Amino acid sequence: MSPNDESLDTEATVTEAPATETPNRELLDAVRAALRERTDPVRATGAQAYMKSTLPSLGVRVPEVRRLTLAAASVHPVTSAGQLRATVLELWRGSTVREERYAAIDLTSLRLVARDQLMLPVYEEIIRTGAWWDFVDGVSHRIGGLLQAHRPMMTELLLAWSTDQDFWIRRSAITSQLKAKASTDQDLLRAVIEPNLADPEFFIRKAIGWALREYAKTDPEWVHGFVLEKGTRLSPLSRKEALRHLEQGTTAGITGAG
Repeated sequence: MSPNDESLDTEATVTEAPATETPNRELLDAVRAALRERTDPVRATGAQAYMKSTLPSLGVRVPEVRRLTLAAASVHPVTSAGQLRATVLELWRGSTVREERYAAIDLTSLRLVARDQLMLPVYEEIIRTGAWWDFVDGVSHRIGGLLQAHRPMMTELLLAWSTDQDFWIRRSAITSQLKAKASTDQDLLRAVIEPNLADPEFFIRKAIGWALREYAKTDPEWVHGFVLEKGTRLSPLSRKEALRHLEQGTTAGITGAG
């Protein structure tokens, strides 16, 4: 789905995550009211243009959305993980402005659902129906947390995601270990990147470079070896990102490849 064709409705081809409990209406009302109180029409116009989206913006900065959302959640706490899932889905699916979708993602940071595998369908719905980098990357570290907590199940899932027809799902597989550092599964990182090496999509090539760049902070030799091994199969964009912070001496033999 193109950002310019963005719909507020979930596509018929997407299997929606189930909302098994009643949403926290007080929390929903509080979040929506707080966001609208801080509307900035001038910034809203610029933000909407920057995101290349038909979904309107209120012009509230992302850190402020997070602060307001978590403050509302402390005043109107959810009572169960199921209620939190239902609240997130209600806010996401019923959103009329971009900040409401940011707030829905911010609610998934609550400890009540930390590393809860029942959140996976929620994240997948956000990725597939959000279909733009700010929403997709907003849940990438949640996917990474699930991987750390449920490795066998998530490894199998991410391998499947790495060849999905939806490139946003594939991007999520590639970026799933951005914060893993020494806990990074090198075999999985390799396995989700390799099927996407030939993809010309900018957001895939950028994701590959981003994932390698982050892991290079932990194991620069592994990343150096991977880039050297892939040679011209790795796009110039991916290679540039992967090598961005490596020592000049380490990369001297491969920066001209491709």
